[in-house]
Amino acid sequence: MREPDSPRHLWRNPEPKKAYDVVIVGAGGHGLATAYYLAKNHGIKNVAVLERGWLAGGNMARNTTVIRSNYLWDESAAIYEFSLKLWEGLSAELDYDLLFSQRGVMGLTHSLHQVREGKRRISANQLNGIDAEWLTPEEVKAFCPIVNISPDVRYPILGATLQRRGGIAKHDYVAWAFARKADELGVDLIQNCELTGFDLKGDRVVGVQTNRGPIAAGKVALCAAGHSSVLASMVGLDLPIQSYPLQALVSELLEPILNCVVLSNDIHVYISQAHKGELVMGAGMDAYNSYGQRGSPHVIEYQLAAALEIFPIFSRVHVLRTWAGIVDVTPDASPIVGLTPIENLFINCGWGTGGFKATPAAGWTYAQTIAQGQPHPLNTPFTLERFTTGALIDEHGAAAVAH
Repeated sequence: MREPDSPRHLWRNPEPKKAYDVVIVGAGGHGLATAYYLAKNHGIKNVAVLERGWLAGGNMARNTTVIRSNYLWDESAAIYEFSLKLWEGLSAELDYDLLFSQRGVMGLTHSLHQVREGKRRISANQLNGIDAEWLTPEEVKAFCPIVNISPDVRYPILGATLQRRGGIAKHDYVAWAFARKADELGVDLIQNCELTGFDLKGDRVVGVQTNRGPIAAGKVALCAAGHSSVLASMVGLDLPIQSYPLQALVSELLEPILNCVVLSNDIHVYISQAHKGELVMGAGMDAYNSYGQRGSPHVIEYQLAAALEIFPIFSRVHVLRTWAGIVDVTPDASPIVGLTPIENLFINCGWGTGGFKATPAAGWTYAQTIAQGQPHPLNTPFTLERFTTGALIDEHGAAAVAH
C-alpha cells in the first residue's frame, strides 16, 4: 500500500455543475463514504459532495478513533457489527493503510450495577454472534498491565467487558481514503461550498442554494454531523436533536505503553494510544447546548483526576491540547437515517459518540437508501418515524461518556 497523503493534499476542487443526480451535504467520513458507495455499489457517479470548509475538517478531525460493535440492542449491534466487518477489509479495498488496529476494547466496571450491566451486554452480544467476554480484575491486569486494580481508589475495578476485535483507526486517513476513491470514480468533491438554502417544488426538493451558486439535484442527502438540525431547519424540518460539545484531549508523544482501548462508563473516560505515541482521551460532554469546538476545563480536570487513579503511570505526562467535537444527540441516543417528509431529501445524523465506528456501514446503507428510495434493512429501525411510533432504541448506556 502507498504512503498516505498529507491531510492538506490539494484535491481538484471543481466548480459545481448545474445539476447532479445526488448532492451530499457534508464531506466528513459519512458523506465521503456515502459518495464512494453510491458510485461503487450503485453506479451513481453524477454526485457532488459539498463541504463548507475543507474535506474532513469537521467532526471527522475531532473524533477519538474507537471502533467496536458490542452494543446492547439487536438493532444497534447489527449495524455496528456490519461496520466492523467492513473495517476488517477496508484498508485493502481502499488501497490505503488506515492504521486499523484490532488491539481490543475493554470496558471497566466499578460498581455492582455496572458488573450486572456488563455481563448482560456480553450475553446479548454473544446471542448476536459478536465476540465478547468477561474479565476478572486479575484478568484485566493481565490483559493491560499498567491498569491499577487496587481496591483503595474511588473507582475500584470489579471486572471488565472485552471485545478483542475492537480497536482504533486513523480518522483522517479514513476520510482521505474514501475521498480519493470517490474522486477516482468521478464524484465531485467541492470544498468551500456552503449550503445556504433548498429549492422546493411543492413538497419535493429539487436543488440547493450555495455560496457558489444554485445546484439542481435529483436527490439531496444531509450528512453534516453536529449541524444536522441547523440544515434541516432551512427546509422547515424540526429534528429531535440537540448538539453538545464532547470533550477530548491528547498528550505529548510517548513510547508504546498502552496496548488496548480502555473505557469507563462511571468515570466518563476512554483512552487509547495513537500510532504516533500520544494518548488520546475522550471525556464527558458539556451540560449545555453549544457549537463551540473547545474544551471545558472542569470536564477535562475531572476526567484526568479519575483516569490517573486507573493509570497512575501517566501522572507526569503533559497534556498537549484539548478540544471538543460537536455531537448530535437524539432522545434515545441512536441515529436517524433514512427518508424525510420532504420527497427526495434524506437524513443521516444523531450518531452521538458512535459516528466514527459506524463510518463504512453508515456510508454503505445510506447509499442504498438514497439509490433505492427506501431504507436499507439495517437502517429501517432508525427512521425518523420511530419518534412518533415510540419504537425507540435506547442506547444511553452504550458509550463510555455521558450522553
